[in-house]
Amino acid sequence: MAQLAGVLWDMDGTLLDSEKLWDIGVRELARELGREMTQEIRHALIGASGADALRIMFTELGLEPYPSAVEEAGHFLERRVTELMTGPIPWRPGAAEALDMVRAAGLPCALVTNTKRSLTELALETLGRDRFDVSVCGDEVPRGKPDPAVYLRAAELLGLDPRDCVAVEDSATGVAAAAAAGCGVLVVPCEIPVPLDPSRVHRDSLIGLAATDLETCLSRRLRQPVGE
Repeated sequence: MAQLAGVLWDMDGTLLDSEKLWDIGVRELARELGREMTQEIRHALIGASGADALRIMFTELGLEPYPSAVEEAGHFLERRVTELMTGPIPWRPGAAEALDMVRAAGLPCALVTNTKRSLTELALETLGRDRFDVSVCGDEVPRGKPDPAVYLRAAELLGLDPRDCVAVEDSATGVAAAAAAGCGVLVVPCEIPVPLDPSRVHRDSLIGLAATDLETCLSRRLRQPVGE
């Protein structure tokens, strides 16, 4: 069995309760576009990269995704979320303690998020940069989650095989990216449920997380090739 070599942490909804801030932003954007955000559309956006989220929004709201309109919408959303993330961001239950447990165990850590670098830097003011050896953002790879590129890049920067790492995720989109990278996966849902899968470990929260829980993720991982 592979030995746990590193932990790769998703950010929004996993470590920070920031999905609620994104919720404010996307609902205000929908009204700016002359529409109202439905719960179904909002759920479809969770975990999506910025470009994918905007494409989904325009399509589901019945708007033509003209490049100039999508670009303007992206700027609106980034400005609004920047305002909302300026200052302390609420933690998810048990997340800070889980990060500290992993660091105390001497395991390398990476922050792996679909969020842009500019916004991630704001979030790191709350998270603490010293808790991570590296961070990889959605605008630093060709494609964001569910593509495995962010996870593959994080493992590469840590000098680790992704198959020896555990990814901690809250969304089906993020889980798909981590699994495609070959990681063991710990699923801790936030806003929406993630289907149960025997190849992963599912928990209600990060409260009381132990290193043995992460090791179990590797033992359950299905044998599959690392994503290209």
